[in-house]
Amino acid sequence: MRTLNIGILAHVDAGKTSLTERLLFDTGTIDRLGRVDDGSTQTDTDAIERRRGITVRSAVASFRVGDTQVNLIDTPGHSDFIAEVERALGVLDGAVLVLSAVEGVQAQTRVLMRTLREIRLPTLVFVNKIDRPGARADTLLADIRRALTPHAIAMTAVRDLGTRAATATPLTYRHPRPGGLQFAARMGELLAEHDDELLARVVDGPPPTPAELDKALADQTAKALVHPVYFGSAIRGEGVAALIDALVTMLPAPDPVAPDTPPRGTVFAVERDESGHKTAYLRLFEGEVTARQPLIFTSPGGDSGGTGPRTHTGRPTSLDIIGAETAPGSAPGAPARLTAGNIGRLRGLPDIRVGDHLGRPHERAPRFAAPTLQSVVHPREPGTGPAARLNAALKDLAERDPLIRARTEPGGATSVFLYGEVQKEVIAATLADTYGIDAAFEPSRTVCTERPAGTGESAVEMYRGPAPTGHWATIGLRVEAAPYGSGNAFRYETELGALPRAFHQAIEETVHEALRAGPLGWAVTDCAVTLVRSGFSSVFSTAGDFRALTRIVLDQALRNAGTELYEPYLAFELEIPAASLAPVAGHLTSLGALIEESTAAAGGWLLRGTVAARRAAEIERRLPGLTHGEGVWWSRPAQDRRRLDGGPGDSRG
Repeated sequence: MRTLNIGILAHVDAGKTSLTERLLFDTGTIDRLGRVDDGSTQTDTDAIERRRGITVRSAVASFRVGDTQVNLIDTPGHSDFIAEVERALGVLDGAVLVLSAVEGVQAQTRVLMRTLREIRLPTLVFVNKIDRPGARADTLLADIRRALTPHAIAMTAVRDLGTRAATATPLTYRHPRPGGLQFAARMGELLAEHDDELLARVVDGPPPTPAELDKALADQTAKALVHPVYFGSAIRGEGVAALIDALVTMLPAPDPVAPDTPPRGTVFAVERDESGHKTAYLRLFEGEVTARQPLIFTSPGGDSGGTGPRTHTGRPTSLDIIGAETAPGSAPGAPARLTAGNIGRLRGLPDIRVGDHLGRPHERAPRFAAPTLQSVVHPREPGTGPAARLNAALKDLAERDPLIRARTEPGGATSVFLYGEVQKEVIAATLADTYGIDAAFEPSRTVCTERPAGTGESAVEMYRGPAPTGHWATIGLRVEAAPYGSGNAFRYETELGALPRAFHQAIEETVHEALRAGPLGWAVTDCAVTLVRSGFSSVFSTAGDFRALTRIVLDQALRNAGTELYEPYLAFELEIPAASLAPVAGHLTSLGALIEESTAAAGGWLLRGTVAARRAAEIERRLPGLTHGEGVWWSRPAQDRRRLDGGPGDSRG
């Protein structure tokens, strides 16, 4: 049985969840179509997803076509959940990018396609809603080639566009595309751009045969060189049969791997049931996994304290393989065996987290950008009990999504780190619905970091007198800047063994914990901390003495070194009409943006540059008015930079 793991990606309201329902229905997996409007879909199972009509977390469903099992991973479409999308991409064999024939190419669509092309993931394009008023076909295909990929080719012809009678008919090599070249000629020209032998055949003859064109199309699609485009309507099922055929004929299944190789896979989703027990979704790339098998996982992002990679072991108590319940000829009661290329649901792993790797990381393992917003959240109900429950709930949410970070603040409040305001709203609703906590969020602010400006040392000798504030410990620390992007490191200049192991561990753990908040109130990064002095009393010293004193000494060493504030920046691309260049450039400059490149494009300008992340919302808010609604903004995280204006966010305040 061949297995394909396919992602469905789209901007908000393009209809990807409806397409998922249609694929399951048309292949006989479900006998009733669910509807996003009434919350009856197979993949948006969370109460918040049903209420808001958006996908928040990746979900998995499967269907069969002949001897191919297709695992569909429905991903979020809202930009606040782009990290969830990026996480899912690391476990896919291919993708379907869904566009609306009415709204066309959106900014989020460009972000998704750019990411798909960067990781060279084979991708089909499905243009949905051809039966809606205002739907476009030829002009939208031109937009796809201009804004998404120049190597797109329409595989279906649309008739009665924009009406309830709209149809999508598969093109053949003898079917002239309306208003254009013969389909075979257009196909040959497109494929020849990546194949010199085919180019010679197109130019000098004899022309390639239909079979040769089909093979070349499948090969180049599998290599993510070309992107076939299918038009249709997910609600009515129009054009979906052609898409299903393309899924199983053009997208490549993973190469077979020997079953005796060590297991290697990625956990891309974690669910909790009402009892709090976890179910982990594991995509296996190599080897085999069975229930009760000892497994070693690595969390690349570290634990909640951010202390670096963390390794944990476990034995799954149960294992279900996605789609296996309908496998023909399977022996009743046979133990489940997860093989390479498949997805399994593992239970009985209490320490498992999203993003954990089994074995070495996959080459497509996602590299997440850090959240750029922070909000302090309080329980509306007073008292230490509600505050403790809120903190525990947020830590639970962070286990499901490693990009949600929580930090306890003085006074019992908790800070959460976010990607956008919609994400904040979803977290608030989850706290209320799942945990019964009514939480109040303060206005968000941009997350900054601190880096050492120089070198600083501090030391405290062991206090030997009977005072409640004394510490039976001697600690000396040196703080200095580490290379940019290297993170934090703890080193020793003292002789190993001069302190008991428990005291060494107490110092190192406390250093990493204390670096979460520097003198300016933000996390310290790219910092090397060296233990240069140590001492203890064999009679009186405890690990608690070293933990308490380490915080005092490290704080003073950081102040002696001085820290500089850095803020996140975005690299942006901006498409604007020609007449909008002057006002848009002036607005960008007034907000401190650096325009690094300006290129004349078809009917307008393409601007590239960088801007502080805290300014992006204001740019996007003003852009429609400055460009008469024709500006297209795209951005992604860039290297952060030193903040010089001393504005809000320099301290917790």
